[in-house]
Amino acid sequence: MSEVTGTLIASVIAFVAAVIGAVIAGRYAKRGAEAGGRKAVEAALAQVQGQAAVEHWQWVRSQRHQSIAAFFAAYAALDDVLAGFVPEVRNGGSLNEVARRELHEGMRELQAKTSQLALWGPREAIDLAYGVTGKSLATMGALLQAQSTASASLNTRWSAFDRVREEMVLAHAAFLERAGEIVRDPRQPIS
Repeated sequence: MSEVTGTLIASVIAFVAAVIGAVIAGRYAKRGAEAGGRKAVEAALAQVQGQAAVEHWQWVRSQRHQSIAAFFAAYAALDDVLAGFVPEVRNGGSLNEVARRELHEGMRELQAKTSQLALWGPREAIDLAYGVTGKSLATMGALLQAQSTASASLNTRWSAFDRVREEMVLAHAAFLERAGEIVRDPRQPIS
């Protein structure tokens, strides 16, 4: 063999080795890129899911705060209606149809806001809200009883009214305290 032939054979072998090396390196690079791409996609999906969970929690928290505020507004409106009618009824007056309707509408609004709050929780706030609503209903019933009672048992009826009204106020205060804790605590769980 001549020197040229040896060089040519060595060149061909080097070329084939380079091609084989490039193919092998390309395949490993492709696999590495695919694996890296898969990891990048998985990381991006995890980030998107995490962000979606955060946004959902913020939305739930906003709904919860709005329902608590709406509950307070409905309670305040009903309390104002009750406070407006009590002096008149204590002085021997009676509730006309418009006054009764206003009282019942206030109660229905409080019940609706209690139901709305029940959608968003947490459980403790829901239970307290139902307690406030129940005490408010009892207070309204006691007012209607007091205004329709004969004067002989009037003091007993007004004592009952004052007692259930105080229970309503205390239930509202307990709800107010717990709702404030819920609103201020950003770590409050969804359920």
